[in-house]
Amino acid sequence: MNNIRSLSKKQLLCFVSGIIAFAVGSCVLSFFGIRKLHREFQKQKLMRENTVIEIAELDIKAPVLEGTERSVLSRGAGHFSGTGTIGSGNYCIAAHSSTIYKEYFNELKNAEKGMEILLYDHNDHSAKYRISQSFIVDPDDTWILEDKGDDRITLVTCTDDGTQRQVVIGMLE
Repeated sequence: MNNIRSLSKKQLLCFVSGIIAFAVGSCVLSFFGIRKLHREFQKQKLMRENTVIEIAELDIKAPVLEGTERSVLSRGAGHFSGTGTIGSGNYCIAAHSSTIYKEYFNELKNAEKGMEILLYDHNDHSAKYRISQSFIVDPDDTWILEDKGDDRITLVTCTDDGTQRQVVIGMLE
């Protein structure tokens, strides 16, 4: 305590400022840590209850929810309503990609021909696909969602600049 009394006003102000900065920094880090834990908990819960898409080579593993509305894509990947089912038809999935935020399809731009895509659910329905194509389209190119008469998976996400769409096609094995 005697050491604090012998500090000048400038030193005391620096000391108090340091304590406040430490406290604020700890609160900010705690907030983001808790948020990350909550998001991971929610992801695990959604993956237990819904279809899951996994591309191990790209470290992609995400729950697939029904629909592609903003509220759906904020929680996971979304299945385009009216497209195929697991292992049948053109099963189309969209998810966010962002260089700023950790989104589910961030690594989809690194997809290569021959990589394996797994799709499975809690009812033991599963399908294995092999990537056959990867290309870029304009946002209004909806032909990619059409049934092609075969069994495939179509994955869609934004390009890094958000102006176009990255599309990855996998054929059922």
